[in-house]
Amino acid sequence: MATEHIVVVGAGQMGAGIAQVALQAGLRVSLVDVNKDGLAKGADRIKAGLKKLVEKGKLDAAKQQAAEANLATFTSAREAKDVDVAIEAVTENEDLKRRIFLELDEVVRPGGILATNTSSIPITRIAAATKRPEAVIGMHFMNPVPVMQLVELIRGAATSDETYATIRTMAERMGKTTVVSKDYPGFIVNRILIPMLNEACFALMEGLGTAEDIDTAMKLGTNQPMGPLQLADFIGLDTVLYIAEVLHKGLGDSKYRPCPLLRQYVDAGWYGKKSGRGFYKY
Repeated sequence: MATEHIVVVGAGQMGAGIAQVALQAGLRVSLVDVNKDGLAKGADRIKAGLKKLVEKGKLDAAKQQAAEANLATFTSAREAKDVDVAIEAVTENEDLKRRIFLELDEVVRPGGILATNTSSIPITRIAAATKRPEAVIGMHFMNPVPVMQLVELIRGAATSDETYATIRTMAERMGKTTVVSKDYPGFIVNRILIPMLNEACFALMEGLGTAEDIDTAMKLGTNQPMGPLQLADFIGLDTVLYIAEVLHKGLGDSKYRPCPLLRQYVDAGWYGKKSGRGFYKY
């Protein structure tokens, strides 16, 4: 199955990162975002990322030029033609994603694939909004995409073997290592990661240690590059809370209940690095 032309919907940090690694792999990419300013910033982020790789000697100038020539930007997915694969990378909002998939169902050629970068929303439910549920799959990249090696592949109830095999091959072409998860809340990474971050929030709330001591203890005691509270700030506390709520609701176990301190910070607008304040000030 051909995967030479992909559409990436969403030009934020994740979407731009996905587009960049696809371009580095020699794919033709149409980057789509309804926000013109956001689209321009996304394209600039991609070009800056490619330039940095050239400066580091990890990409030659000819491949940089070819990659930039393979990038097109649109404010509507309907403007893209002959699309083999669509990768949706917008905000974690199920209604929004389902609306986008309805549109992508009409944009991607017959036999093409619809992928979502969701970190928590059931693939089966997203697929049910389309006329081709067998061609829908989760393709969860890690942030920052150009640096992180992992891609979680999530098969919905109807995802075909051909769809899985094609997307796995495409991810490997992008230089990624893949793992496969069943379509259960949180998949693999967030099923394990979010409870850890949430427990760090409880530890802070209960006065077990300061934010700095909790993070230092986990970094040096478990050989992690970043402490859990700092990582939560980097992900976005609103996103951490949202996924914790998905786990709590989807699995029905009280051990996944979101920490009240985490909820309070989100209510205050303290989302972490992106807002200038979370468990730390930026």
